Amino acid sequence: MRDPGARGSPPDDSLERALRVEGFERVAGIDEVGRGAWAGPASVGVVVFAADVPPPDGLRDSKELAEDRREALYPLVTRWCVEWSVGHAGAGECDRLGMTAALRLAARRALGGLAAPPDVVLLDGGFDYVTEPAGEDRAPSTAPALPEVRTVVRGDSTCVSIAAASIVAKVTRDRMMRGLSSSFPGFDFDRNKGYPSPVHRMALAGFGLTSVHRRSWSYVDGLAFR
Repeated sequence: MRDPGARGSPPDDSLERALRVEGFERVAGIDEVGRGAWAGPASVGVVVFAADVPPPDGLRDSKELAEDRREALYPLVTRWCVEWSVGHAGAGECDRLGMTAALRLAARRALGGLAAPPDVVLLDGGFDYVTEPAGEDRAPSTAPALPEVRTVVRGDSTCVSIAAASIVAKVTRDRMMRGLSSSFPGFDFDRNKGYPSPVHRMALAGFGLTSVHRRSWSYVDGLAFR
């Protein structure tokens, strides 16, 4: 894959700085990975914006970068930001809760991994999966308070904190899936990271589902071994 780092305009920090002018001191970006995978967790990254330090050169949405470039940017991002965390919802939780609630759980776990909660988060996309729906807050009383959420369409391409969150989430999840590869030979997790691929499909047809596969997804309907 060609690294398209020079393609288009890089994300900037205009939204983060505008929020700080509004009075929000701790501004964070949030992005998810793994939503469309057949196996492995749904993962959510959160990065707290560093106002006084320039972001790393070449910072882009993780989907625009080759794997080696993401790995190279990962330590630069984690040193640049004030704080970061990644939360996960496992395959069984994705099945039991549904994807929206699973992403909410992963986001809550990511926010809970910070030393202090953000005052506001910039969330990639047009849908707020972080905030509990009205009347449905089932969080325990010990859970950290959820910050205000501002959704940003194409935020992973335009907003530095969201782009940074996409990198920490993607690299963390990819490493997890590479680590699972030796336990499930034949599924090619070190390459496909649990996403659909021809090799992954053939392995499912031959071996059936593993303990890290999502069993409620439609791709399992035609499998002989479940």
